[in-house]
Amino acid sequence: MNTPALLKGVITGRTIELDQEPGFPHGQEVYVFIEPTRLEPNTQGKLPPGEGLRRAFGAWAEDAEELDQYLEWARQQRKIGRLIP
Repeated sequence: MNTPALLKGVITGRTIELDQEPGFPHGQEVYVFIEPTRLEPNTQGKLPPGEGLRRAFGAWAEDAEELDQYLEWARQQRKIGRLIP
């Protein structure tokens, strides 16, 4: 039987990506207690550079190429049916 552990992770929607393997088998049901990490005192409540954007973009944060493809698709969809003078 595995013992409880304190692990750090990042929330993206309904998914939490852990920074290390939890040591439980795939599909194991677990209880989760979440608490935000505390910012370092020297940051004076500010996020590290780029962290705000990473949080804002969520799932797209690490997949710039797929984001570019989606944005291009969205631009093309807006052009459909538009009358060009």
